[in-house]
Amino acid sequence: MPGHGDATLPVQSIESRASWIAAGVTLAILSVAYGSTLLVVVGLRIMERDLGLDRSALALAGALTWLGTGLGGVLMGWIADRIGVRATVSFGAAMISCGLALSATGHLWAIYLGHGVLIGLLGMGAIYPPLVTYVSRWFDRRRGTAIAFIASGQYVAGVAWPAAFASILAGHGWRAAYVGFACVVLVWTIPLALFLRPPPVPPVGPHSGARRIRGNPVLGLPPNLVQVILCVAGFCCCIPMSIPQGHLVAFCGDLGITASTGAIMLSVLLGCALLSRQFWGLFADRHGGLLTLLAGNACQALAIVAFMLTQSEAGLFAVSAAFGLGFSGIIPAYIVAVRDLFPSSEASWRVPLVLFTSLSGMAAGSWLAGTLYDRFGYYAPAFGVGVLFDLANLALIGILVIRQHLRGGYHTLREAMVLG
Repeated sequence: MPGHGDATLPVQSIESRASWIAAGVTLAILSVAYGSTLLVVVGLRIMERDLGLDRSALALAGALTWLGTGLGGVLMGWIADRIGVRATVSFGAAMISCGLALSATGHLWAIYLGHGVLIGLLGMGAIYPPLVTYVSRWFDRRRGTAIAFIASGQYVAGVAWPAAFASILAGHGWRAAYVGFACVVLVWTIPLALFLRPPPVPPVGPHSGARRIRGNPVLGLPPNLVQVILCVAGFCCCIPMSIPQGHLVAFCGDLGITASTGAIMLSVLLGCALLSRQFWGLFADRHGGLLTLLAGNACQALAIVAFMLTQSEAGLFAVSAAFGLGFSGIIPAYIVAVRDLFPSSEASWRVPLVLFTSLSGMAAGSWLAGTLYDRFGYYAPAFGVGVLFDLANLALIGILVIRQHLRGGYHTLREAMVLG
């Protein structure tokens, strides 16, 4: 039906050259801001020896960063809607710098306060979730591609910073690395924030969510129940996601692989994630956020099993690459799923809420892996627990995918939203 196909296109697209400029500036900001979450990962064994702490104590600092980021995003998403994303991002950059400087004092309370409150809650919380919502409002046709593009900032940081951090840590110590990177964040981020313009008003069209009426059922379920399912699924999938990202360098050290090689392996993992993220963005644009979540989490589960079975250096490089290729589309797919299923007017709190529970899973996974390591002396139990959480995620997302399929699939639902 010719007219029927035309109805699936937006009446008027908001996408323009300015949309991609906004996405490019966001990518540049996140590529540096995310470096602040990697310092404790690369320096874990060095800090452990220097401070005389258990690994779980320092893993908790990394966990608090993720938890603070998610919790801060809920508050900062609301604030950004009122004072603008430019101000919240500038504030966040200043807080990250203060948190790094405070952590460099070496006191455990300062490390926890610096990572959890300053770097996480007030820093990354004011940068990452508000920027994701901000960019999603610049796009209606290629939202999955755009969100995947800006979320690649985490992996640009993962490629660029670990090897540099390892070199500075070896030559000048972890305290110098913290203070030096605090200056980098401040000098880089605040000038870039000045280029963040207000997003356009969303048009009426199938990708804008404008036809979705608040309170209407979603996939035949109460909308808040669907939100809860997405949040719990996000928590479950991010527990295994965080284990290699937070402990790979330390895991390599336990196997007799040098810290510099472990840092390169982490860069390979995140570099492969960077390469595959655009594929997952295109996949989400074509098949929707829910099916992307199902496919990405299945790939992640297989890679976590492979980590349990591999101890050679070459094998770990291969598994790290496979893990990066598989998991990279998961978090952007949650944002796409929320924007697919709920009205645009609710994005400022629904997107940060999903990110909060997901990042809480990252925090729980990073801390849990350190705790299980301290208990057993090796990482296999942590990887095993990760597989169980991944299976729980697949069950939850599978329920939503089945309900979507029973209602005609992703594209039929989009047509129904426009045609009435």
